[in-house]
Amino acid sequence: MRSIEELEAISRQLRIRSLRMIAKANSGHPGGSLSSAELVAALYFGVLNYRVGDPTWAARDRFVLSKGHCVPVLYAALAEAGALEDEELETLRMIDSRLQGHPDHVRLPYMEAATGSLGQGLSVAVGMALAERLDTENDYRTYCLLGDGELQAGQVWEAAMSGGKFGLGKLTAIVDYNKVQLDGYVRNIMDLEPLPDKFTSFGWHTQEVDGHDLRAILQALENGAAREDRPSMIIAHTVKGKGVSFMEDTAAWHGKAPTADELERAVAEITGTQAA
Repeated sequence: MRSIEELEAISRQLRIRSLRMIAKANSGHPGGSLSSAELVAALYFGVLNYRVGDPTWAARDRFVLSKGHCVPVLYAALAEAGALEDEELETLRMIDSRLQGHPDHVRLPYMEAATGSLGQGLSVAVGMALAERLDTENDYRTYCLLGDGELQAGQVWEAAMSGGKFGLGKLTAIVDYNKVQLDGYVRNIMDLEPLPDKFTSFGWHTQEVDGHDLRAILQALENGAAREDRPSMIIAHTVKGKGVSFMEDTAAWHGKAPTADELERAVAEITGTQAA
């Protein structure tokens, strides 16, 4: 278990790695990658049970990145953990690369599911949690990270009903609630509120946290794991483009790559240094 200070430093590195690979590819989704940095850092360096070099280990915890367009932050975490080389990060979105713009389970087994189509990841995670019940040899948890915009898809709520009905105590889902989607604010496109009440009504143990407060995230994950009778939902309030002032809270940076100058400015802000 890393210290909070170490996790904060890792979160900064995840942001920098994500931005650099998106800039190199001149394509990608920086806003949601930046907003979820602490969530991914807490999972991969504080909670998840997995083995670097053995992505199909049967007893590993499962992690489904339902908001698959934000996969740069997941590639960054795998590189930080030593599962990917830094040089490979520079191949993001290249035609023969393992690092596609959305998770590719076939090319890169560390990806538990291909999640290019939004709204499907929670269903996959529910299936994995149900499968764990049938596994007499391995004990593991399943985690799923959702975007807020994708909660507008009906399949999410079918999965939410199933998770509650079957009392999937080894399933934890997290919503990266940055409140901005592709072309505007979530509340103006299809408002999700009252979001906590909705998941609670489906039988989930529901918590709200500051999605950039690592202590709060880790405590919420621990609280959820303690509820063996029902699935856990963590609604993490975050900021789109967190850490880069000109990207924060704006739909323009949902799916736009930074220029070289913008990248330099962004990295300077994240590291607290002065751009040249």
